[in-house]
Amino acid sequence: MTTQILIAGFGGQGVLFAGKFLAKKGMLEGRQLSWLPSYGPEMRGGTANCSVVLSDDPVGSPIVNHPDVLIVMNLPSLDKYESAVVPGGTIFVDSTLIQRKVQRTDVRAVYIPATRLAQQNGFSTLANMILIGKVMKETGFVSYDGIEEAVRSVVSAKHEDLYEINLKAVQIGYSYQE
Repeated sequence: MTTQILIAGFGGQGVLFAGKFLAKKGMLEGRQLSWLPSYGPEMRGGTANCSVVLSDDPVGSPIVNHPDVLIVMNLPSLDKYESAVVPGGTIFVDSTLIQRKVQRTDVRAVYIPATRLAQQNGFSTLANMILIGKVMKETGFVSYDGIEEAVRSVVSAKHEDLYEINLKAVQIGYSYQE
């Protein structure tokens, strides 16, 4: 089984970190994978996207042109990538920042107010991980089991103080009901 994921938003929203987390979680589960970050020239506020491929077989290319799963954190990303999702795929939308609905009828749309949930819980910069929790729950392409190890592996020792809130953000997304 192969799942192609594209995460997109503005720089500074944690798009690359979210992709790194999914790649690490897949690796801990013994999956083949690729992680390919891409961002514009601006460090914060510019565009950023990240391609992750998780597979039971070797990954031939890290480039995701037609994702099975699209995670969008801003309207320009939804506008740009909605048409690229494979029929039957799933689009996860941060509904706090994106007011419009997915226009396609051949994909599943999941709306989660990730930015609002992050702000309400006191960690406004972790909407990315709330979205990842929801993605894990809805897709099952990586397991929730072992989540602590995966979070610990992507939160650097320098930022050890962020371990618990990243873990909580994933848990909030995982348990969120629409």
